[in-house]
Amino acid sequence: MAPEEITAWWVAVIAGFVVVVAVAALLSLLVWFVKIIDRRVAEIRDTLSTITGNTRSTQLIPQTGDAVDRVLAEGLQHHLFLGRVPLDRSAVAVNGGGR
Repeated sequence: MAPEEITAWWVAVIAGFVVVVAVAALLSLLVWFVKIIDRRVAEIRDTLSTITGNTRSTQLIPQTGDAVDRVLAEGLQHHLFLGRVPLDRSAVAVNGGGR
């Protein structure tokens, strides 16, 4: 074989080796990215499961709101009643403010 042919073969072998190494590196990078994506998808799945568990009792929200409204209405009634009742201020001065 002529020296030019030997050089051409060596160039082809080296180019092939470089291509194989590049493909192996890119495939390894792809596998690494897929593992990251898989782990994050699992985290999102777990978060969604937690959200589902947290929202199971949403039917209680209107009941709780109604109960809060009733408590506020009762408090308003007490406030209005106490605002109409004259306070005996002399009792505070006599016994030192209830101490």
